[in-house]
Amino acid sequence: MVKDTIDVAGTPTRGGSRALASAPPADQDAEAVSLLRRAGWRITGKTKLHELAFGTTGLNAHDGTPGNPFWPDRVPGGSSSGSAAAVAAGLADMALGTDTGGSVRVPAACCGVIGLKPSFGLVSRHGVMPAATSLDCVGPMARDLPTLINAMKAIAPGFNLPPLPATLRVGVLQVQAADEVQAAVTAALQAWSATEQQAVHSPLLPRAYDAGLTVINAEAWSASGHLVGTGLVGADVAQRLLAARGTDAAALAAAEEVRRRFIAEIDVLFETCTVLALPTMPDVPPRVADAADTRAAIGMTSLVRPFNLSGHPAITLPLRTAGGLPAGLQLVAPRGADGLLCAVAAHAAARLPLFKPAPHGVIDADLDFPRR
Repeated sequence: MVKDTIDVAGTPTRGGSRALASAPPADQDAEAVSLLRRAGWRITGKTKLHELAFGTTGLNAHDGTPGNPFWPDRVPGGSSSGSAAAVAAGLADMALGTDTGGSVRVPAACCGVIGLKPSFGLVSRHGVMPAATSLDCVGPMARDLPTLINAMKAIAPGFNLPPLPATLRVGVLQVQAADEVQAAVTAALQAWSATEQQAVHSPLLPRAYDAGLTVINAEAWSASGHLVGTGLVGADVAQRLLAARGTDAAALAAAEEVRRRFIAEIDVLFETCTVLALPTMPDVPPRVADAADTRAAIGMTSLVRPFNLSGHPAITLPLRTAGGLPAGLQLVAPRGADGLLCAVAAHAAARLPLFKPAPHGVIDADLDFPRR
């Protein structure tokens, strides 16, 4: 299945918004979709999302919110909510999402599946909204690594898995997270004993999070701000867009300077580490009943958005807390080392007690797809 910000020939691309309800059918597939078809994949439908891909919870008052298949009282995560829910529920082997500030990894972690944000620019964004971005990436979600890797081989020509280094060195990035999430990640890393692990730090991580939001705000307003005047954009997204309108050139210049410094800081860590490891989200997903204020939920992306700013590839592997709630182990690799990242993730997945959803859950994920 394909997130409804990605063109599928003959189907409108509406971005989950009433403001785009009259959009004409796409003339052709997005390049990523075309590549999937050529590789033998069959597109079975398009998935819902947080309106205009501008939110972290996945809630959508207009289109309806995809249910979180295994934790129905919790948000499915955004913005690629329907893609994660479809995969978790067994309605699709793989689904494409997009990730501007965590929008593949967050819903994947919320719904208990695997999600990959490739290196920026690796996967074509031709036929993807918004057309202009310095952060957004098309990425796959799946219940298992072989399926996700096969999808990457289709959408990123030349993608392959290199041999693993003789010694896997994992830099455990020290971050702030809720005790139950940190405990789940720590337990997973302890179980991953076939690695050398060392604590590492990124002093610029909080500033990279803020800088990433500055860039997202500026680019979201540029892409979708004109839709606010229609009166058809949901109140939560309209308010965020109007607030984003105030992003000025000085703020953007400062954000770009943070981007430059943060990239250099993370690249230095890879001089001694094969990958970095940290939680995907700082806390468990909020309850649907508590997540109406989208602005208050932005913090869900505090540990993922920095790597959109830097362009490094990142993958989330599904964990459960001691209380049975979803969490994620995020692995990050050097820019352009997406194959290495997936190879390391496969090594981890074979050794860790990951959450493994049933192949075909009987779940109503509230998805917009053609019945077969």
